[in-house]
Amino acid sequence: MSKIKITETVLRDAHQSLLATRMTTDEMLPIAEKLDEVGYYSLEAWGGATFDACMRFLDEDPWERLRALKKVIKKTPIQMLLRGQNILGYKHYPDDVVTEFVMKSVENGVDIIRIFDALNDVRNLETAIKATKKAGAHAQAAIVYTISPVHNIEHYLKVAKSFQDMGADSICIKDMSGILTPYTAYDLVKALKSTIHIPLQLHSHYTAGMAAMTYLKAIEAGVDVVDTAISPLALGTSQPATETIVAVLQNTEYDTELDLRLLSEIADYFKKVKSNHTKGNDLSLLMGVDTDVLHYQIPGGMLSNLISQLKQQNALYKYNEVLKEVPCVREDLGYPPLVTPMSQMVGTQAVLNVITGEKYKIVPKEIKDYVKGLYGKPPAPISDKIRKMIIGDEDVIIERPANLLTPQLENIRNEMKEYYEQEEDVLSYALFPQVAIKFFEYRRAKKYKIDSSLVNMDDETYPV
Repeated sequence: MSKIKITETVLRDAHQSLLATRMTTDEMLPIAEKLDEVGYYSLEAWGGATFDACMRFLDEDPWERLRALKKVIKKTPIQMLLRGQNILGYKHYPDDVVTEFVMKSVENGVDIIRIFDALNDVRNLETAIKATKKAGAHAQAAIVYTISPVHNIEHYLKVAKSFQDMGADSICIKDMSGILTPYTAYDLVKALKSTIHIPLQLHSHYTAGMAAMTYLKAIEAGVDVVDTAISPLALGTSQPATETIVAVLQNTEYDTELDLRLLSEIADYFKKVKSNHTKGNDLSLLMGVDTDVLHYQIPGGMLSNLISQLKQQNALYKYNEVLKEVPCVREDLGYPPLVTPMSQMVGTQAVLNVITGEKYKIVPKEIKDYVKGLYGKPPAPISDKIRKMIIGDEDVIIERPANLLTPQLENIRNEMKEYYEQEEDVLSYALFPQVAIKFFEYRRAKKYKIDSSLVNMDDETYPV
């Protein structure tokens, strides 16, 4: 057994889970060099919700964040999370947009792309895996882990074999809700390691309080890499603490050989970062152990979303009622795993059902599209009764959804040409048009102010 490798999530999933993805690039860069010295397998630093949040909330260019990090992080691979055909958005995009996004991500500094589909529909990973390998990066295909009458070890083995056949360089078990129990993890990892011949990684969350134990049993079963978060941004709805896992494995055959003193210095830095974001904010719903997650299976990012939606409706008192509605909606929709974008879609539908007091009285377009088959094949069939409530007599498609989409890149380029400053802007606009336009206008105004100051040329600034 070789030493266990660690992927550090503090620059992506940890702050996405605990701080609503609000960590800024300026907060990341001062510690990036030390993170690079640790000897991590990879640093998860991009993708997921960070792309959207950069533009929407922080007035930052996500591409510039990636380039800035890459300048400092020279030894450790930078990893990103990609939602397959959804890229980083909430709908399917045409193959030309997916391919271009992957190529530009690698060109700007991504070394490992973890690719998943919310439904484990392998057809929705084909284009992204092919593009990642063509770009010369490591394609990691993720199995989304959930519990339902149709999700079992046989299902996951079938998905893993398909990923390997498609050319994935490694496979990740993505347990976004922290519901993978230790002994199930042992059995699942054992079964996967006896079936596939590529490396296996495990990603979990601490929501139910058992992820560290799950990691230990998975390590004993032969997993190669685990995802952890430096302690100030660990636990709760985030990952197990990096230092804890390193300490537990010291002086064993699984020793990570990472330096706990260096990790302690990094932790001290992130304590200050955390305090920047938690003044006046109550993290109690995100930081405690919540064993109810074993029933409603809601991942960390989704919990903070639900709280936000209910606050906007002045209905936070209905939080527990919404939590109970989520599994009901999920069952109605064929047990989709609660991971982006399905977690947001199911969560929003649960909120609407509770607030209106009537099931499916109001149905978002995304849920209608899902029921039509435009996101892929549901894990279990949706009943005729529910289907009719949501889409009436409309047809359901059975082919790969992206086959129905025509190339869009040139049209998108023309649509946003007045804001064009770099090729990456086309992709930012493709994924989040309204958010991107607002950001482009902010960037232009900021740039104009800088440029306008140069107009006042005096002898002191420009000596004759």
